[in-house]
Amino acid sequence: MTRILPIHPLTRSAFAPFGDVIEADPSTMRLINGGTTERFHALAYAEALGEGASVILNIFRGQPRAFPYSVNMMERHPFGSQSFSPLSGRLFLVVVAEDEGGKPGVPQVFLAGAHQGVNYRANVWHHPLMSLKEISDFLVVDRTGPGNNLEEYFYSEPFIIEEPNA
Repeated sequence: MTRILPIHPLTRSAFAPFGDVIEADPSTMRLINGGTTERFHALAYAEALGEGASVILNIFRGQPRAFPYSVNMMERHPFGSQSFSPLSGRLFLVVVAEDEGGKPGVPQVFLAGAHQGVNYRANVWHHPLMSLKEISDFLVVDRTGPGNNLEEYFYSEPFIIEEPNA
């Protein structure tokens, strides 16, 4: 049985159960640097749980996915959040799922705009980075430190994402 996943626009309210949407929010704007810079304040909080853990910054270079795409696995990081902010000015897909008794439920797919990032909270099921059409760079904030901070789950039947209309 083929299970097609619909693609939804990425909004703060729709994504709230999984984390934060990182984008310029006028309600958080403060002028700094003598009024020459707009600071969009506290859009997300990085989590680095456990003794000896810290927050690190990385650049991930994602290869574009081919469609239709088969979602057969999800992952989560029990000891830290993980954020993805596009540096290449390109759209990307965000795939998340609610926890159902220690495993991911049915995935939800969001189309992120070129100026939107996401911050997955610790222990949120998500699919690895999904670049569209071209190789794309992302600023990634996540945790480093002791302990196994990766759990993977493989579905018995895959879900399908069709080509996004973007």
